Amino acid sequence: MREILIQFTGLAKDVNSAMNKLSIAKLSRELSKLKEKSLAPNFWNDNSFAQNTMRQISKIESTVNPWLKLETKISDCIELAKTGDKSLKDELSAQLSEINREFNNLKEVLKFSGVYDDHNAIVSIHAGAGGTDAQDWANMMLRMYLRFCEKSEFDSKIIEQSFGEEAGIKSASFEVNGAFAFGNLKGEHGVHRLVRLSPFNADNLRQTSFAKVEVVPKIDQPDEVQIDDNDLKIDVFRSGGHGGQSVNTTDSAVRITHLPTNIVVVIQNERSQLQNKETAMTILRSKLAQLKLEQHIEKLSELKGPNEQAAWGNQIRSYVLHPYKQVKDLRTRYESSDPDSVLDGDLNSFIEAFLDYTIGKKN
Repeated sequence: MREILIQFTGLAKDVNSAMNKLSIAKLSRELSKLKEKSLAPNFWNDNSFAQNTMRQISKIESTVNPWLKLETKISDCIELAKTGDKSLKDELSAQLSEINREFNNLKEVLKFSGVYDDHNAIVSIHAGAGGTDAQDWANMMLRMYLRFCEKSEFDSKIIEQSFGEEAGIKSASFEVNGAFAFGNLKGEHGVHRLVRLSPFNADNLRQTSFAKVEVVPKIDQPDEVQIDDNDLKIDVFRSGGHGGQSVNTTDSAVRITHLPTNIVVVIQNERSQLQNKETAMTILRSKLAQLKLEQHIEKLSELKGPNEQAAWGNQIRSYVLHPYKQVKDLRTRYESSDPDSVLDGDLNSFIEAFLDYTIGKKN
């Protein structure tokens, strides 16, 4: 029994250390405050605020509760082990194995220790050099990420899409909602290169195409990234559909320019100008949050605009379909000889390799 007690005591220390890294105590206090707000008599008078509060409660509970339950289980087992009752040895041994399995599963969350890792994500794909081939490649990537979301049980929703003249897309943006969506997808941020025999070339020559993927944490709350109204230029114009068709006859499309960084966000999917403006502001806050992370700067006034030209050179992954088949991440060196599966959304191995790679860099 003494040996089992020692093991449970060591496990309790490891769990406590993990909980400290995840700020479980702080999150628990925040959860209590949110629940107290939800009990106010006038809580549901502001439906939008109430729904957002309930989402925050659910999100924090999904992080906090498993750890608190695990902590309680270990505490209960330690108390039983301290009794020295040998008839409990087999039961406690079984509990020890089960709790270790639970702990190992929960420890995976420790990989998501970034500031915004627990946020939802906004992913944008832009066709790069390579003409129609690049636009087709951008469309292939859009399908790849949507398939990944589907397989990983993330909810995805297209925000904006601009189609190419002959095939594919010039650009597309979509949001990804789910536990640690940004933490999972942040490693996809960068330039992706495709090498294949071109289906758009009469001579069927080998073609290299590029697409740029931008992954930012979705910032729903204005107080997370506060933007000075004086730093914004807001233009409205009439929406245009695919092929120049008119979507509506009102000036519902919105273009917002953040003057200090020259970041521009254009949204025209919704019929309501207000909805388009809200979506554009969410994306702008998200882009600024990502820029703060990249430049290690807290004040928006000190941010520099993204260096688009340098970003295009930031190639992170190559997908080769000819003359051989291979997908290789140039940062982690992880590779796969099955590009068809990768392009069908099987990205978990690349994501795991990137998370391990970032943990290794920190250590």
